[in-house]
Amino acid sequence: MFSKLLRITVCLGVFGAVFLTGMSSAGTKAETKVTIRAFGSEPIGTVKSPRPGLCANGRKVIVFKQRGAEQDPRTDDRVGSDTAERHGDVYQWSIGQPGVFGRMYARAPQTPDCKADSSQTIRIRRTT
Repeated sequence: MFSKLLRITVCLGVFGAVFLTGMSSAGTKAETKVTIRAFGSEPIGTVKSPRPGLCANGRKVIVFKQRGAEQDPRTDDRVGSDTAERHGDVYQWSIGQPGVFGRMYARAPQTPDCKADSSQTIRIRRTT
């Protein structure tokens, strides 16, 4: 009787440890990296992640015009948005030519599976 109770206790302990380990890794959000550059006066960029199917392909990217010295999506002007699509080995986004110039950055908001990220700020100049 004691050995049967011991086996059940050990099995429950092992199951609990495996279950809790799975739960902790399931709650981890994947890193995301957003880039931006100017193609003429058009902001374009990429989204990268170790989980591209969840965090890069189809990921919404919002482009902001930076108003102050620091990026602040709550107060900066929203210029446009796009969804990243796979082109070869990269996931690209582009909002076209918005007709807005100045300091811009791109942001991929947080999702249930992915962390948020903002690109560096670049300057887009009017081309003549």
